Amino acid sequence: MIIYHTDKMISAAELSQVFASSGIKRPYQDLERLQKMIENADMLVSAWDGEQLVGIARAVTDFVYCCYLSDLAVNQDYQRLGIGKQLVERLKKTLGPEVSLVLLSAPTAVEYYPRIGFTQTDKCYLIPRVR
Repeated sequence: MIIYHTDKMISAAELSQVFASSGIKRPYQDLERLQKMIENADMLVSAWDGEQLVGIARAVTDFVYCCYLSDLAVNQDYQRLGIGKQLVERLKKTLGPEVSLVLLSAPTAVEYYPRIGFTQTDKCYLIPRVR
């Protein structure tokens, strides 16, 4: 049974494992950078199978108008079980109806997001990171 948390701390090693096993392109080998990603997130919604972290939604938000969903990752062994959708639903519930949820999709996930309630738009602009 998968248990979801909005207040459980996670380690950089746990986040690294989820990123590595999910197929998401993140610097999962750089534990120092991952720790900063955890510390600077405004919200972490996590999915657990016992003591194993199997999914994460990591977000940056002002809590009143806009939320950027910077990571949505689920261990490949647990994909297609509705965990990603649940992570997003729990994030939305915590934020409330006045906060819009924004994300940049990986090319491989473009078909996924409309299935869980996102609307695709052509109004995004990006200055990419160097590394």
